[in-house]
Amino acid sequence: MEAFKYQRVLIKLSGEALAGQQKYGIDIVNIDSICEDIAGVASDGLEVALVIGGGNIFRGVSSSAKGMDRASADYMGMLATVMNGLALQDRLEKQGLVTRLMTAITMQEVAEPYIRRRAIRHLEKKRVVICAAGTGNPYFTTDTAASLRAMELRAQALLKATRVAGVYDKNPEEDPEATLYPKLTYLDVLQRGLKVMDSAAISLCMDNKLPVVVFNLLEKGNIRRVVSGESVGTVVQGE
Repeated sequence: MEAFKYQRVLIKLSGEALAGQQKYGIDIVNIDSICEDIAGVASDGLEVALVIGGGNIFRGVSSSAKGMDRASADYMGMLATVMNGLALQDRLEKQGLVTRLMTAITMQEVAEPYIRRRAIRHLEKKRVVICAAGTGNPYFTTDTAASLRAMELRAQALLKATRVAGVYDKNPEEDPEATLYPKLTYLDVLQRGLKVMDSAAISLCMDNKLPVVVFNLLEKGNIRRVVSGESVGTVVQGE
């Protein structure tokens, strides 16, 4: 079995990652590519938890900005993450993995309720745990949910999967002169207002000294490179 730098990680996937080149919905080909990378490291003994967003189906913040009640919009967004979680579970199991979908909102017909000790036991048994429905509370993003779950499950790193190579000083999709930061501190991110994760999520990681690795999910093999300790993307940690 390959020696990894981390033995247990939480990977934060955006809903847009599941949409692929589409602007909306679920792209099975794209999900299969992601799941192949996850299966590759999970099969070699890495303990993997996932938190999935729902922006490819419904985005609560933008809907509340258009006049919908924020709490109602956020609950709709949580349900969208459950739909994504079911799709991810199906494709991971097609790769031969044993998975558990756990939701912060109880819906026992389709998923287990999220119970921390049970989730840890699943990880110890080398099952991939998919955490959906955010924190179960409105006004909290899935980034914050990812930080919270990473802490609860005693993950050694939070891997933030994105469409670009890491954290830049400007949007690299709009400005080709944007500069990649290989390393940042939590305070760098907060003080410069860098779009890594929301401030609540970064503050939670800072308080608990949890490293965050931001990397390009679309490049095959990057998950293995990150967990093996290679210099990939941007690492956010303390001084």
